[in-house]
Amino acid sequence: MNMFSIRNILLLIVFVALIDHGACSAFNRSSFPAGFLFGVATSAYQYEGAPKEGGKGPSIWDNFTHSHPDKILDGTNGDVTEDFYHRYKEDIKNVKKMGMDTFRFSISWPRILPNGSLSGGINKEGVDFYNSLINEVVANGLQPFVTIFHWDLPQALEDKYLGFLSPLFVEDYVNYVEVCFKEFGDRVKHWITFNEPVIFCSMGYASGTTAPGRCSPWEAGKCSVGDSATEPYICGHNLLLAHSAAVKLYKEKYQGVQKGIIGITHATHWFLPHSSSKADAAAAKRSLEFMYGWFMNPLTYGDYPSIMKNWLGNRLPKFTKEQSELLIGSYDFIGLNYYAGYYAINAPASNSLQQSYNTDSRANITGERNGIALPKPFNTSFINIYPPGIRELTLYTKAAYKNPVMYITENGVNQLSTISLREALNDEIRISYHRNHLIELSRAIRYGADVRGYIVWTLLDDFEWNNGFTRRMGLYYVDFNNNLARRPKKSAIWFSMFLKV
Repeated sequence: MNMFSIRNILLLIVFVALIDHGACSAFNRSSFPAGFLFGVATSAYQYEGAPKEGGKGPSIWDNFTHSHPDKILDGTNGDVTEDFYHRYKEDIKNVKKMGMDTFRFSISWPRILPNGSLSGGINKEGVDFYNSLINEVVANGLQPFVTIFHWDLPQALEDKYLGFLSPLFVEDYVNYVEVCFKEFGDRVKHWITFNEPVIFCSMGYASGTTAPGRCSPWEAGKCSVGDSATEPYICGHNLLLAHSAAVKLYKEKYQGVQKGIIGITHATHWFLPHSSSKADAAAAKRSLEFMYGWFMNPLTYGDYPSIMKNWLGNRLPKFTKEQSELLIGSYDFIGLNYYAGYYAINAPASNSLQQSYNTDSRANITGERNGIALPKPFNTSFINIYPPGIRELTLYTKAAYKNPVMYITENGVNQLSTISLREALNDEIRISYHRNHLIELSRAIRYGADVRGYIVWTLLDDFEWNNGFTRRMGLYYVDFNNNLARRPKKSAIWFSMFLKV
């Protein structure tokens, strides 16, 4: 190759690099369709604090964190967290300051119905609090994106009939959601019935690592009496029936007047085969079915995935014909919480005496393949950073589940709370994480995925469930040792620039 050719090739490389740089530098809000929503997400137990103020009753998370502090990594609880209950006006102003369009939050069931049922009366102070919060969101030009249930079941219902394990749960849930529709539906136009059913039912009823902390005696760690071979599936079944009943109520009685939309939010990883073998390819597919298809298949086709029915037999509850018909299409949109990618390895069936949801998919998952690990913010994180997964997941949803309207209702990355203040505020890893996921999401939209919003987890550093306060996931730093002072991280500033067009 002569020098002239080499020179031309080098010039071409530089030219392409400049074009790519220009394209990347122009990547901002305008790279998404008109009306696409950007926002931040929160949840009641992780944010509000004030567990005994304003007439609120105890939740299963209040009980779990105080009864089993050993299950929380740092032994903490959500009694105060960021004190959002008293400081929400300041926090909503910070959401507006970033240029966000929507604010996702959840309503605490025991703050509305302290004993879980209508028979115990509606707590006016709780209703007033959420009315004030919603009014503040609207006054700041933001759209409320409301989750009706984000894991904090009233403890009274757990004590009364074991909560999600009883079909009685459905009626109490529907009564609760009707209070929400009546009181807040004139301003709330995006409703989510349940947040992450798969996480709630698997970690609460199979591994016992989250509330209500049930699992089989042979499962690792301490847990209350339970059966991880059946209880997660009973939990999921009653949850789906409650969801479809709530959607039916909204569509028949409220949607025509209130003009809102209603959906459900799922959590799932994206799974890749660990090798080129057919067995690992099947393991990746099974992993997705047991995590995502478990709930999306009934909502689309009226029944559980075939692989689950074939392998679980009588351990998996069955839908009646009427229940199936009510489930099919029982949403206006699907929320997706995506954080990480995993490789799946085919695994043999577990010992029949130790059946559990945790092993039912017969797949082992890992973040490493051929000696190369997916990037992590730190070694103990569950987040294997794989931005293409958000594109692959949304396109898979389009193809497998009849092209539903989708919102990314959570996406984010954590850092250890032990890092210095300087490191926490200079969170380049979070900027890179969101930027790369947004690039992949914009590609998915160009390929036909009907995604209409991207909501970041989370606004503030918060109580991260069984990780306590050991992880920082917020766009805003919270100084838990200095009057809960809020400070914007570099990622918050990045979003304010990204959204400014």
